[in-house]
Amino acid sequence: MEAVNLRKKQCKIVVAVDESAESMYALSWCLSNLISQATINTLVLLYVKPPPPVYSSLDVAGYIFSGDVIRALEAYGNDLVNSVMGRAEDICGKFSSNIKVDRIVGSGDARDVICNIVDKIKADTLVMGSHGYGFFKRYESIFNL
Repeated sequence: MEAVNLRKKQCKIVVAVDESAESMYALSWCLSNLISQATINTLVLLYVKPPPPVYSSLDVAGYIFSGDVIRALEAYGNDLVNSVMGRAEDICGKFSSNIKVDRIVGSGDARDVICNIVDKIKADTLVMGSHGYGFFKRYESIFNL
């Protein structure tokens, strides 16, 4: 007779989230369809901020950006991250308490950051929402990688 393996499988799932309803739907779909009681699940919520803009003291258009304006823009970006992650964690809380939820915030081109983080943390699955582009628009965005 074969020995029964009583250890639960570990599964790491990355869900890319942003401000869109599509990403929150993808998170809900993931929680409904991919999370299993037979596994120890780690759900990684990944938010990618756009690369920080480079401001000179005098913009090309002639606008002057003070340190206060730049700090205000950075604070807005941090508030946005906290808002998106808070909404995502609220959705996770409604589905199951058996899930370990981690947050990762990256900065840069979303395509590159998402791929690099998935490779770095050795995720089993990546879940992303779709903005409803047609086939050719999706193909173009992938082809330009």
